[in-house]
Amino acid sequence: MISTTGQAAGLLSIRNLRKSFGTNLVLDDVSLDVQQGECVVLIGASGSGKSTLLRCVNLLEVVDDGVIELAGADITDPRVNADQVRSRVGIVFQAFNLFPHLTVLQNVTLSPIKVHGLPRAEAETRARAMLERVGLSDKATAKPDELSGGQQQRVAIARALVNSPVLMLLDEVTSALDPELVGEVLSLLRELKDEGMTMLIATHEMGFAKQVADTVCFLDGGRLLEVGPPSQVLEDPEQPRTRQFLARIIEAGRL
Repeated sequence: MISTTGQAAGLLSIRNLRKSFGTNLVLDDVSLDVQQGECVVLIGASGSGKSTLLRCVNLLEVVDDGVIELAGADITDPRVNADQVRSRVGIVFQAFNLFPHLTVLQNVTLSPIKVHGLPRAEAETRARAMLERVGLSDKATAKPDELSGGQQQRVAIARALVNSPVLMLLDEVTSALDPELVGEVLSLLRELKDEGMTMLIATHEMGFAKQVADTVCFLDGGRLLEVGPPSQVLEDPEQPRTRQFLARIIEAGRL
């Protein structure tokens, strides 16, 4: 196991995390720190545990063992209010998960109004500002099925950002997009990185990881095998399994 335990505790600190589904051990003693303003990218084959790790951080899954701390507070404590944690941690999935019967503006204001109790006028003001931020201010009254996949994903990102999270989790957010739409979403993530947003991203986009990540983490079989800067993990990996994985990525023309 590779751990970043030697670093100073970050905004997000994961220690000895274990998670199983039945007899299937999905996360095996994972330890990792994410510093304020850092972009950490998770890579690995499908089934390696990337999505489960993100879901544990957002408390969508109950961990079996280990501790997750956010800004020094143990969010895996059973007494923690999960909704309060999720108000500080935005998550975006590969499926856009927009409500098809609601407009773009209604999708983005739903959480501020229903969960956080903001007055509708204030929620709409925030939502319109966020839609302008992601380049969709002219789509506020559109329904999701009137948008391209890339536009829908940007709405999903706006919905996650509208509550001003301290941490963004992004799970294969380009996997459901046509190739020509991938660039617009990755461009938005680069901008968020430049603005100092702390992000933990699971992706198969190796080129994006190479360009944007501060740290790349390779997971395999639920274990964190290799952690380091993109230049080391992607170009000169130490672990044979990492080299094998990247060789297949290169063969497929994805790095």
